[in-house]
Amino acid sequence: MSAIGTVNKKPDAVFPPNILDAEFENFWKTVSCFAANSFPFEDRCEFVKKAEDCISRTNVVPYMRLLACDLRCINYFEELIFITLFVVLSFQILVLLIYTITVYYSPALKVVSRFLHMNEHLAGVTLMAFGNTCADLFANLASVDRHVPVLANSLSSALFVITISGGLICYISPFKMNSYETVRDILFLIFATFLMDYFASNDTNFPLGDELKFLIVLMVYISYIIINVTDVYLLRRARASTLAKMQKLLEKEQTPEIALKLQDLERKFEYYSQDTRVEILEKKSNASMTKIRYTTMRMIQNPRVSVNRRHTRNMRLDYTQSKNFGIFRDFLLAIRPIKCQAWRQADLLNRVLLLIRAPAVVICTFYIPLVDFEMEKHGWNKLLNAINAVVNPALSISIFMAFIHRKGNTLWYICMQNTLTYGAYSLVVTVPFAAFILFHSRTDVPPSYHWVFTIMNLMGSMIVIFLCATEIDTVLEVIGNILSIDDDYMGATVKALTGNLGTLFANTAVAIHGYPKMAFASVIGGSFFTIVVTGNTVIYVRSLVRHHYSHSDEIEEYGQFAFIFLIMGLFTILLWSTTLGFFARRSMGLYSMGLYAVYLLYATLVHEQIIHSFSKDSPINAAIGDI
Repeated sequence: MSAIGTVNKKPDAVFPPNILDAEFENFWKTVSCFAANSFPFEDRCEFVKKAEDCISRTNVVPYMRLLACDLRCINYFEELIFITLFVVLSFQILVLLIYTITVYYSPALKVVSRFLHMNEHLAGVTLMAFGNTCADLFANLASVDRHVPVLANSLSSALFVITISGGLICYISPFKMNSYETVRDILFLIFATFLMDYFASNDTNFPLGDELKFLIVLMVYISYIIINVTDVYLLRRARASTLAKMQKLLEKEQTPEIALKLQDLERKFEYYSQDTRVEILEKKSNASMTKIRYTTMRMIQNPRVSVNRRHTRNMRLDYTQSKNFGIFRDFLLAIRPIKCQAWRQADLLNRVLLLIRAPAVVICTFYIPLVDFEMEKHGWNKLLNAINAVVNPALSISIFMAFIHRKGNTLWYICMQNTLTYGAYSLVVTVPFAAFILFHSRTDVPPSYHWVFTIMNLMGSMIVIFLCATEIDTVLEVIGNILSIDDDYMGATVKALTGNLGTLFANTAVAIHGYPKMAFASVIGGSFFTIVVTGNTVIYVRSLVRHHYSHSDEIEEYGQFAFIFLIMGLFTILLWSTTLGFFARRSMGLYSMGLYAVYLLYATLVHEQIIHSFSKDSPINAAIGDI
C-alpha cells in the first residue's frame, strides 16, 4: 500500500499567474468608489469602507461614506434629500470662495504686480494665470492613475474660461484692449491648441517619442512667457527713448517742423504710457449692479483714480500716541464676523447673507493677513498680523505636506497629524518674527516690511481657493454619479464650471475693481496654461507610469467638439476685436456667452444620442477570435 501510495503521489501542480487573479488582488485599490451605487443600500457601507478610491476622491467631506454609513440611506428618496443638503453646503463654500477672492486675493495680486514692476497685461498672463490654474495642475497630477480624458477636460475648461469668464469681463467692464498683445496671445493659444490636438490625434503615426513631444509643447509656453516679458522691457525702452527725443526737441528753437515732430512723439509717448505699470486704483464703490443696464449698450464707467498710497498708509499716524495705542481695540474690531454698521444698513436679504458669510470671515481673519493699499493703514493690524505671521506659514506648510504624503486610504487632514512637524519647523522663524513685530512696529502705521505679509496672503488665499473649488467640484461629481450622469459629459460641462469657479470670480472681481486688461489677459494666459502645461504635463506623466497608453484616449468624444468650439471662439475674438478697433463691447460679451450656450446644447444632444458628435465611431470587434 505504501508503495502504491508512493507511486501514485504527484507533486502539486503549478499554475501560471492569471490576469483575473491579479485584478482581484488589487480590486479595492482600483475599483471606483461610485460603483457602490450599483449595490443594495444595506451593502454599500462595507464597500465604501474598503474601496481606497472613496478616500482618494475625498477633499474635505467624505460624502459617499456619509450617505452609506453615517446617514445610512435606505432608499433613493433619502439620497435626494441629503444631496439637497450637500448643495446647501456647496453654497456656503461658494460664499467662502467669493469672500476670499474679493477681500484678500485680488488686492494682494495688485500689490505683488506693482512690486514686480509689471503692467496689467504681463501680470494677467503670468501671476494671475498661474494663480488661477496651478491648483488644477496639481490636482490632475495627484489623480494621474485615473482614466480621465485630461486633454478633453482641459479644452472644455479653456472654452469655459474664454467664453464665460472673458464674456463676463467684456459685459461688466467694457474696455480698450491692448491690440498687439491680444492678437499675439490669441495666435499663440491657437497654435498650441492645434499642436496638442495634432499630437493626440496622430499618436500612432507620429515618429517622435513622448519626451520630444513634451519638450516641443513646453518650449511653446516658455517662448510665450519670454516674448511677453521682452515686450514689456522693449516697451519701456521705447518710452524712455521717446521721452529723451522730446526733451532734445524742446531745447531747440521751435519751428513748424519741430512742432510736427513733437506732436508725433507725444502721440507715441501717450501710447507707450498707457500700460507701463500696475496702478493701485480706488474701488468703484458707487458702481452697483442697479446702474448696469442689461442691454448691449456700454456701462457707465467711473474714471480710473489712483490711490494715494502714502496718504492711506499714514492717515492714522500720530507720534504723540504710544506704539501699542489701541492694539486690543483694533484686534477686537478686526475679528468681528459682522460689522455693526453693515448690519444696520442691510435689508433682510443682505442680513441673511451677512450671517452666511460670518464663518468665512472668521476663518480668513485668523489665517490670511490682509494687505490692501486702498484701505487705511493698508489693512495693517499689529496684534492680528503677529498672529497671522505664526499661523499662516505653519498651517500652509502642514496642508501642503499633507497632500504630498497622503496615502490612498487616508484623508489628507488625517495625515496632518504627521505633517504638523513640518509646520512646526516654521515656528523657529515666525515666532521670533512675531515677537519682533510686537516690539518694533506701531499700531497706527504699517512697518516697512509689511510686504512680507503679501506673500503669506497669496499662499493662504490660493490654498483656500483650491480647497473651496475642489470641494464644490467633488459635491457635483457625487451628485452626477448618483443621478447616473456620464463622467465624460460631466467633465465636459459641469466640471468645467466647478473647476473654474475660482478663476471666474477672481477675473470678475479684478475687472470690477478697474483692471479689465489684467483680467482678460488672465483669461488667455490661464487657458494657455491649462492646455499646454497642465494637459501636456499630465499626458507625459501618464505615458511614464502606464505601460499600455495612447494619447488618443485623452481627447475622446467630447474633446473633439470642445476643440472645434474653442478654435471658433478664438477666431471670433480676433474677428470682432479687429473689426471694432479692439474695443471690448458688452455685445461681444453676450456673444461669447451665447457661443458657450450653443456648446452646452450640442454636448447635451450628443449625450442624449440625438445627434452625432465629431468623433469617429469605435470599430466593432468580434468577442471571440476573428470573424
